[in-house]
Amino acid sequence: MKYAKTLGLGLLVAALAVTGCSDKGGTPKAETKKDGGKKESEHAHGKGPNGGVTFDLGKYHAEFTVDHDKKECTINIFGADEKTPTPVAAKELTLTTKETKTKEGKVVAPMAIKMLPKDEKEGKAMKFVGTDPGLGNLADFAGTVLGEIDGKPSQGEFKEEENDDHKHEKK
Repeated sequence: MKYAKTLGLGLLVAALAVTGCSDKGGTPKAETKKDGGKKESEHAHGKGPNGGVTFDLGKYHAEFTVDHDKKECTINIFGADEKTPTPVAAKELTLTTKETKTKEGKVVAPMAIKMLPKDEKEGKAMKFVGTDPGLGNLADFAGTVLGEIDGKPSQGEFKEEENDDHKHEKK
């Protein structure tokens, strides 16, 4: 009898060691891609309807634009076609930029910008706006947008390119 208990306990320990445990709880991961995990370069986006850079933001597409004179940036939310404005439920988004340089070589420090809904209707908005003095610099910005959209954590990365046609001239 003692042998059977020892053997049973040994088999139980072995089964647990082989199968391990899975972490079903914890923090949900942010939705970043809907393209099967393809790299950014394999899933290129064109220029957005407002002349900004487009990128994936959870299950949506988004466009980043900057008005350097107003020191303001805008995130517009679009559907799968990257053109149809799509309202989403989000109280705010957070946009963070990486350090960059102006054409003249001036360093532009990283920024964390609170993006608030504009023209919100019935708890949904398709445009989020934020300001920061650093946006007055004529530079190509790259960074991350994150927040809870339609009740799900969402994140996306954007990068303006030097050859983008956005205006880098003071008016």
